[in-house]
Amino acid sequence: MAADIYRRLQQQLDLYSMGFPETASGIEIRILQHLFTEQEAMIFSWLTPMLETARDVSARTQEPEAEMAEQLDRMADKGLLFRLKKGERVRYGAIPFVHGLFEFQVKNLTPEFAAMARQYFDEAFDHAMQKGAEYFLRTIPVHKSIDVTHHVASHEDALAILRDKAAIVVTDCICRKTAGLVDHDCGKPLEACFMFGSMGQYYLDRGMGREISLAEAEKILADCREAGLVTQPATSRNPGGMCNCCGDCCGVLRALNKHPKPADLVFSNHFARVDGDACTGCETCLDRCQMGALAVSKKGRVRVDLDRCIGCGLCVSVCPVEAVTLVPKSGSDHRTPPESMADQMMHLARKRGVI
Repeated sequence: MAADIYRRLQQQLDLYSMGFPETASGIEIRILQHLFTEQEAMIFSWLTPMLETARDVSARTQEPEAEMAEQLDRMADKGLLFRLKKGERVRYGAIPFVHGLFEFQVKNLTPEFAAMARQYFDEAFDHAMQKGAEYFLRTIPVHKSIDVTHHVASHEDALAILRDKAAIVVTDCICRKTAGLVDHDCGKPLEACFMFGSMGQYYLDRGMGREISLAEAEKILADCREAGLVTQPATSRNPGGMCNCCGDCCGVLRALNKHPKPADLVFSNHFARVDGDACTGCETCLDRCQMGALAVSKKGRVRVDLDRCIGCGLCVSVCPVEAVTLVPKSGSDHRTPPESMADQMMHLARKRGVI
């Protein structure tokens, strides 16, 4: 019976976001057993991503409402489901593995869970992220890498995204935290992920983050850019979160780096171009590229591998002779992100074939 409930939970999670695929080793089941008791796994199976009150859930399951509310709150406090509080009304919903169960362990991440997560990513989830990357996170360019003569839409500008939010919550990067417990510490900023809206409030409620001013958010963003991190908001024009990622820790960028053509997998509207006549071959830009898209040619000039360039602009921002520029894609190659997070998840579900 216990094995059945955890397998059903795995199959349920595999329907959400980028999925939660089965593995030959069974590491995904061990992760679920680490996070959920059998009773919690059963309760999760009664939920959907649609938010409901404890009364709604108890009416459907014939469980006493007070007991159901207590169990749902306990699970929310463990990061096993999403909880939204508005005044006296509290609603709950199922969450995916990413963004969800994995990230919600940021406050109490253990070496045991970090090791299991790394094994699972290596065995199966990296491939799932490769397939779903374009509708999960998108790459937007470093602000100062964009030619001011071009109009840049607000959804392509990290500063505009921050300035549009009523409240900003910052939290530690779960990917860098995991890497620090498993194999290495890249030394880049840890407190680097922004959450907005109801997701930001959930992070505050659980003590997983802190609310900051716009000025502090802009300072954190600047520090992340200085450290060579790629800014990736959720793939919608009104994102619920925005990450700052490195290629050696970030789950998404690590997965993309394993693919021969990561540029084909991401949602990005720019690419880098090098003026061979202006380039001095100083190699300042090479370490900034998180996707290994830059290399020095036999002539001592930097060249761009367009199969790997994701258009972040980090190379542009450090070139001492301004030989690198960020070029906007045009025509059918230029894309507009989905309007809302709900639209984003719908696109992702369609791409994965689950609807």
